[in-house]
Amino acid sequence: KRRLNCYATLEKKKTLSMMGCLSIYFVSLICSSVSIIYVLQQFEMGSPTEMLSVSDSTRESQRSYLLSINLKEGRNLVIRDRCGTSDPYVKFKLDGKTLYKSKVVYKNLNPTWNESFSFPVRDLDQRLYIKVYDRDLTMDDFMGSMTHFKISGDMTWYLNRLSIELTVLSSSSLQSPLAQGGRLSESLRKSQLWSGVVGVTLVEGQDLPEDGPGELFVRFRLGEQRYKSRNQPKKANPQWRERFDFNRFPEGPGVLEIEVWNKEGRKYEECYGMCEVDLSSVLPNQSQLFTRVLKEGKGRVVFLIALSTCSGVSISDMCAPPLEEPQEREKTLEKYTLTLAVCVVGWVSVAGKSDPFCVLELGNDRLQTHTIYKTLNPNWNKVFTFPVKDIHDILDLTIFDEDGDKAPDFLGKVAIPLLSIHNGQPICCPLKKEDLGCLSKGSISLELELVFNPVRAAIRTFKPKEKKFMEDNPKFSKKMLARNVYRVRNLYRAVQSTFQYINSCFQWERFQRSLIAFLIFLLAVWHWEFYMLPLCLVLLITWNYLQIASGRANQDLESEKRGLMEKIHMVQETVITVQNLLEEIACFGERIKNTFNWSVPFLSNLAFLILVTVTVVTYFIPVRYILLVWGINQFTKKLRAPYAIDNNEVFDFLRRVPSDVHKVRVYRRLKGNSTTFQQITQ
Repeated sequence: KRRLNCYATLEKKKTLSMMGCLSIYFVSLICSSVSIIYVLQQFEMGSPTEMLSVSDSTRESQRSYLLSINLKEGRNLVIRDRCGTSDPYVKFKLDGKTLYKSKVVYKNLNPTWNESFSFPVRDLDQRLYIKVYDRDLTMDDFMGSMTHFKISGDMTWYLNRLSIELTVLSSSSLQSPLAQGGRLSESLRKSQLWSGVVGVTLVEGQDLPEDGPGELFVRFRLGEQRYKSRNQPKKANPQWRERFDFNRFPEGPGVLEIEVWNKEGRKYEECYGMCEVDLSSVLPNQSQLFTRVLKEGKGRVVFLIALSTCSGVSISDMCAPPLEEPQEREKTLEKYTLTLAVCVVGWVSVAGKSDPFCVLELGNDRLQTHTIYKTLNPNWNKVFTFPVKDIHDILDLTIFDEDGDKAPDFLGKVAIPLLSIHNGQPICCPLKKEDLGCLSKGSISLELELVFNPVRAAIRTFKPKEKKFMEDNPKFSKKMLARNVYRVRNLYRAVQSTFQYINSCFQWERFQRSLIAFLIFLLAVWHWEFYMLPLCLVLLITWNYLQIASGRANQDLESEKRGLMEKIHMVQETVITVQNLLEEIACFGERIKNTFNWSVPFLSNLAFLILVTVTVVTYFIPVRYILLVWGINQFTKKLRAPYAIDNNEVFDFLRRVPSDVHKVRVYRRLKGNSTTFQQITQ
């Protein structure tokens, strides 16, 4: 007893010197209990004499403490949002390593969390960092921090009220780092899983201001989820007729915010007003019509809201995936049209030490793994299950490096179309850049399984595709412009090659091919029925399939890297191509318009006579015979006049009609000159 009392006194002094914030009674009680446990363990292993000869450093290295924190509430937090509130959350760090991240409390300066977590520590000299942030879409705003403090049983911090407890663990109750990561991911898992879907249908606006230029659009917000409608011309009663879904989280916000905006140009935006809907007042499983007056009194907004439950999303360990059980699999297939299970095994290789985590995005649904610190080859071993809304969606997996309080650094990205998934087959995908153009460093190992009903998936194909939530305004990119011009040029060349092939049949470049085409044309026109149109498309699809199956189909390849001068010439060529293309399109449309508005009376009279003649001919003669005459003329023109010049009568006529620019520069000037000449002669 005397030795035990001496040992307890020494331990009490040492603990008091390191933890000066704990009460003497609390430390004495802990140290006494630890001493008794320590003595009993040593008696089981050997004699008390050997036990007492252990050095202080050895005893201290074997001691572990359990840090338990209860985050209760915050009071009078600072304002970080323009609406006069904040969306606060708290992050706990121990020597730079994130221990815990609380849930986000939306639109509240006096939040209540009531969250608890525990973490084993060995070194009491480590500092505990507590920081509060305001959640934003782009980058979270800093609200306050506490770098270090003395731990006590119950304390009040100037930003939050905390309850902190420190206890001593025996060696048998220590948890491995993997278990710690599992506990941390459990809190992260609960904050990600949504239990319901809020379906919103934007119908129309009523009595909105219509003075001045601009376009109208509506913004919806439910927590971090935001949606921007398409732009409509400015008028009193614009019609949108758009539908989209928000995910509803168990502890998420329950107020849907609606704002009506007027946009003029790229930068100027004016808010006409806003309104709110408390989702707790909406009845589940039925659509409810709302006509809400904007708070500023500038009109009304009409929309529908439908609440439905959703239980098809989950995050689990590899040892217990949700779709392994046959009964659960059949139940999921019967309840949901499509279900995707993603097993993220890991193995991401990057340069340098990183703290990687993976974000999985499917449409507007988003799940995230926990962070694995200080590793080049993380192994998450998590199974994520998504309820898939569209079989044609693409699964995006993005790897980030957690960078403390800053925005995470991008490491790589992988995009996988759902229709390309082979169930149960492990794959290793190399990471790519953000635009998915070039390869990045590292790879990720996955195992995917897609369960869906083909009939329901086919029916869903003919319904409107879900739009992405609100994104930033698009910016000009020379690379994107050049790529789009390259794509349009390829389409133009494909159409041009098709017309050249048809023209070669008219020109009898190959006698056998032209003869077969001529006979097919005569038989098809003479026996034409409407069912032949889809039959031709079926034959075209079959022909392309045979080309791909035989390996003779051409695959478009990405353009190679270019030097500086080549890039400059490419930009110049791209700008000139776009300029000429826009001019051709504008001239073609303006010439058709000027044909009917009598800009040149001679050409308008000529068009009038031709249209009258065509009307009379098509009234008395069936179209079938007219097409036969036109086809025979085209096929025999080369035989009747071998040296005739190819032409298109319609385009030749339109080239004589002036465009608006030509009309202003030439015809109006000639009219002004004739008026001046008449005045001079008078």
